[in-house]
Amino acid sequence: MTILPKPVEEPKSVFSPIPVIDISDPESKHALVKACEDFGFFKVINHGVPSELVSVLEHEAVEFFSLPTSDKNQVAGYPFGYGNGKIGRNGDVGWVEYLLMNVNLDIGSDPFLPALLNNRETIRNAVLEYTTSVRKMTCDVLEMITDGLGIKPRNTLSKLVSDQNSDSKFRLNHYPPCPLINENIDGGNNVIGFGEHTDPQILSVLRSNNTSGFQINLTNGSWISVPSDPSSFFFNVCDTLQVLTNGRFKSVKHRVLTNSMKSRVSMIYFAGPSLTQRISPLTYLMNNEDESLYEEFTWSEYKSSAYSSRLSDNRLQPFERKLFPLND
Repeated sequence: MTILPKPVEEPKSVFSPIPVIDISDPESKHALVKACEDFGFFKVINHGVPSELVSVLEHEAVEFFSLPTSDKNQVAGYPFGYGNGKIGRNGDVGWVEYLLMNVNLDIGSDPFLPALLNNRETIRNAVLEYTTSVRKMTCDVLEMITDGLGIKPRNTLSKLVSDQNSDSKFRLNHYPPCPLINENIDGGNNVIGFGEHTDPQILSVLRSNNTSGFQINLTNGSWISVPSDPSSFFFNVCDTLQVLTNGRFKSVKHRVLTNSMKSRVSMIYFAGPSLTQRISPLTYLMNNEDESLYEEFTWSEYKSSAYSSRLSDNRLQPFERKLFPLND
């Protein structure tokens, strides 16, 4: 279990700096671009995702995580299935249990769910309805971003997610109340639920219950807590979108801290391109190819590299272009 060496310090501010974007307003395209540039993170309101879909899925998630550990372990697996404590296979751990599912469009509209899961059909339907709606919202946001950047056609980014072969994942996380907080007075408030990292995909879309704990890292290196809002969605700019914009958008580093009294349940949709999709900076955003900060790679290559690293590693570093100064 990871405990930070000192209390979390947050900027002394009377307001939340988190950008709030109303995506029902087409003119929000400029605010979206600025949020991606300045924070790599934003909150979306008036999103059009029915609240009933969210409520049903959260209920199913709570039911699943309430099962005895022995029952949940029957559906453990890697990369998909149930996990507890261990995050990946490279030594990262957290105060978290989770259920990871494949929600690719090319698997017959049937997300991966362990066959032994008793209420498999109920969760399956809840996940499908939720991810279908969130995928549409994600594509709408990507098209607003391309409008804000002045890129044509406007589906330049969204088609990577809506493609039949897109590689998308869905994760339910549960952070139980952590007794270590009360046992460790000096550093207990800093028990890590999920360690600091960036997400490899294009965008990741987060929604949680009314328990706080999620934090993002600002460009000045400080961490700030994101106030929970169960009625809204939070978007992270991911590594692939950073590359596509040639570093103009920043993949945001984030983490989750535990709570001593309340459980936190979150659901995250990871919007990725197809495994064979070649990723490189969009030519529209560069004057010439020599300005590219990254070598071209396929999503499959980057995904394999990213998931072979530790959470806190700079996963893009191996793909950064080696620039050499010109001789006078």
